[in-house]
Amino acid sequence: MLDDSGLARCGWAVSTDDYVAYHDHEWGVAVHGEAGLYERLTLEAFQSGLSWLTILRKRDGFRAALAGFDAQTVAAFGEVDFQRLMADSSIVRNRLKIRAAITNAQAVVRLRDHGGLGELMWSFAPVGRPRPRTSADVPATTAESVALAKALKRNGFVFVGPTTVYAAMQACGLVDDHLLGCHRAGG
Repeated sequence: MLDDSGLARCGWAVSTDDYVAYHDHEWGVAVHGEAGLYERLTLEAFQSGLSWLTILRKRDGFRAALAGFDAQTVAAFGEVDFQRLMADSSIVRNRLKIRAAITNAQAVVRLRDHGGLGELMWSFAPVGRPRPRTSADVPATTAESVALAKALKRNGFVFVGPTTVYAAMQACGLVDDHLLGCHRAGG
């Protein structure tokens, strides 16, 4: 879709300024650091069943509540921290998702002895995928997202189904699903 200045963007990205900023500066940009990857996986898990816009607008709250997505710190969260998170209106207060954020932080820390989260996730980045022409060409899952979800689960992660994992792959730049003609495609 073209914006008022004639700049082409993916159709989903034009409805709000929040989406425009996320699309233009983050979505599909390669993320390699542990905190960034853990953040994207966590936010995608929280998004399950909700609008991505809800998560984007609560992102600062998540960053504050989850220690800037420092896995070492979150991995040490106990029951007092869990109750604090359940009372924090700046985030999505879902018991299973909050427990998953803590469990997954513990898994991230354990992965450090085996190459780290970045090495694991990036080993599933597909090579040579055709650029989608329309939003209908963008899959919800791929063979790579299914395989990565299984690998994450084998390493102790929870709330990481193939659809959630594929969304994280998009968010972290493992795949570039900007539509053909989008100014961010290939960038």
